Amino acid sequence: MAATARGSVGEIRAADVEAAGLAAADAAAFLAALRSATGKYGGDAAAAWAAVVAAGVLRPDHPHALHQLVYYSVYAGWDRAKRGPPPYWFPSPTDCKQTNLGRVMEQNGPKLLGASYKDPISSFALFHKFSIENQEVYWKIVLKELSIKFVREPTSILDAPDKSKKGGTWFPGAVLNIAECCLLPWPSQNKTDDSTAIVWRDEGFDDYPVNRMSLKELRTQVMTVANALDTMFQKGDRIAIDMPMTCNAVIVYLAIILGGFVVVGIADSFAPQEIGTRMRVAKAKAIVTQDFIIRGGKKFPLYSRVMEGTSAKAIVIPATGDRLGVTPRNGDMSWKDFLSRAAGRSSMYSPVYQSADALINILFSSGTTGEPKAIPWTQLCPIRCGADTWAHLDVRPKDIGCWPTNLGWVMGPIQLFSCFLNGATLALYHGSPLGRGFCKFVQDARVSVLGSVPSLVKSWKAGNLTKGLDWTKIRVLATTGEASDIDDNLWLSSRTCYKPIVECCGGTELASSYIQGSLLQPQAFGAFSGASMSTGFVILDEQGNPYPDNLPCSGEVGLFPLYFGATNRLLNADHDKVYFDGMPIYRGRQLRRHGDIIQRTVGDYYIVQGRADDTMNLGGIKTSSVEIERVCNGADEGLLETAAVSIKPSGGGPEQLAILAVLKDRSTSYDANILKSKFQRSIQRNLNPLFRVSYVKVVPEFPRTASNKLLRRVLRDQLKQELANRSKL
Repeated sequence: MAATARGSVGEIRAADVEAAGLAAADAAAFLAALRSATGKYGGDAAAAWAAVVAAGVLRPDHPHALHQLVYYSVYAGWDRAKRGPPPYWFPSPTDCKQTNLGRVMEQNGPKLLGASYKDPISSFALFHKFSIENQEVYWKIVLKELSIKFVREPTSILDAPDKSKKGGTWFPGAVLNIAECCLLPWPSQNKTDDSTAIVWRDEGFDDYPVNRMSLKELRTQVMTVANALDTMFQKGDRIAIDMPMTCNAVIVYLAIILGGFVVVGIADSFAPQEIGTRMRVAKAKAIVTQDFIIRGGKKFPLYSRVMEGTSAKAIVIPATGDRLGVTPRNGDMSWKDFLSRAAGRSSMYSPVYQSADALINILFSSGTTGEPKAIPWTQLCPIRCGADTWAHLDVRPKDIGCWPTNLGWVMGPIQLFSCFLNGATLALYHGSPLGRGFCKFVQDARVSVLGSVPSLVKSWKAGNLTKGLDWTKIRVLATTGEASDIDDNLWLSSRTCYKPIVECCGGTELASSYIQGSLLQPQAFGAFSGASMSTGFVILDEQGNPYPDNLPCSGEVGLFPLYFGATNRLLNADHDKVYFDGMPIYRGRQLRRHGDIIQRTVGDYYIVQGRADDTMNLGGIKTSSVEIERVCNGADEGLLETAAVSIKPSGGGPEQLAILAVLKDRSTSYDANILKSKFQRSIQRNLNPLFRVSYVKVVPEFPRTASNKLLRRVLRDQLKQELANRSKL
């Protein structure tokens, strides 16, 4: 990408600006504005970039090539090895006090930190450390910010001495119903019955006004579904949801929990066998699904996959209109017939109150090998979801939050609880997030907090799908699921006048991200600025010893075990064996395994380098797939994305590097040998001259989990098999 830079920002000429797509008539004025913003900063690249953004020199309607030209030229002389990743967003000394975390720090900082407290930005590191070492105090503060109603208050926040649970016992004695908390008016958040709970739009109706549902309407519909469930199931029964994240899916999800049942989350992308496995492992009594999935104007069967995967009772919702497009099998039921079971019952519903550690949702790991882990979520998990997004995404009352996702993987419940427990509106697009229709919905719904995954951003950028749209109402962006591409994030942030992108990385079993960006710290593209609030971790060397704090290094992460919201059991695996066995003791407690390899850079940023099993040894040097992919993605303009895997030759010998590529235009053919040369040059120039590319293959797409994570292990196995078959010929 550095090829788009002139050399330095002062060397940019009118011809460069025109070559980047700006009309000749506008080039002189643009250059004058650019030089006015950057002229007085000399060699201070970060200050110069901050000035460019503050002055509005670059606009969302400018060509991406122009944004590239300026950004890469400003930072042309930046030495990442000595200074770390270059920052693109900086917290405002004034605005920081209006953020959720900044406001709480201003209120409590002097009392908790004493004379060392200065302001939210300069004292952030101190307050973060305080949140780890004084979790009872931190969580007591945050609880007051969320719409949490206890029927019985907890006797304490944390019972750490309970050694039977390595992660401690949280909120002992507390009784509540977390779904009820989502449905109640909340004066401190200005949330009334008339507040908008959900905004949504159906694909294909992109020029129609967005639909709105008030909190009262949502509560009424949830109670109707809970009443109908009561006529069919016993309290504690497990009921699966396998459908897109629509209004009806959200209503069913909340109704199951309100009624004292347990949600089993199944992603709508799964094949029949995977549906059946999850139904069996979770011991689900029934499943709520749709007849079809409508995406990109096409109908894809869903109910038929469910029928093939399980014999459990199915409740089938029509994807469009009121009539099913399929005939239910014997014992199954249409949505209309199901709702009719609530007729004659009271329109009100008494929530089932349970302990804070009561099971409410069973989610699953990706399940790339063997049986997927069944991960139990308790009522503590939604509180962690809401608190994390309150602190890091700064979700506030009146915000409108959108994150295209699914209730079958972790971001679905996180997004649901993040909005409702913070008094925000949940925005849902009933259709594909890959098209312009979704991007227009973001504009029309006035989304203020937008979440995504990197491959989604890559598609928006490749199709220039935001052209002519106004995304400037967006206040905060977020991304998770896989490693972000720096240039893709430059494009995304530029669409919003350079709002911050909060990088998030965590896990289903944590109900949160252990490492995130923060609006109280400068942000750099493709990097995390620190651990999440109340989370502590160390980076371990190959012998399992922690590196010193703040030392640039790379290794496996070890989480501090007192982690609010994290699991303390699995339903079909040994929890201690999976997360604790073999981990070192640190400060008197055994660290929790997460499995990520992370790098701490100069400047205290963090880069996730993939899973521990995605590292490879090339010529005696350990590296990660993510590092190689970052370099290869920019090797050719025709590339959409790459995947790097290592192959061990069948006859033994050192690991060999294979790179698979997906093209932007999949109808074109591309010489793999030309790509191989480009990858080799890019790796030698930007990463390590000793690394050799042994094999390159162009493929139509990559296999992914339901949560959109790249399945490098599957690619590795496929490639091994292919090469083995070749050797037999």
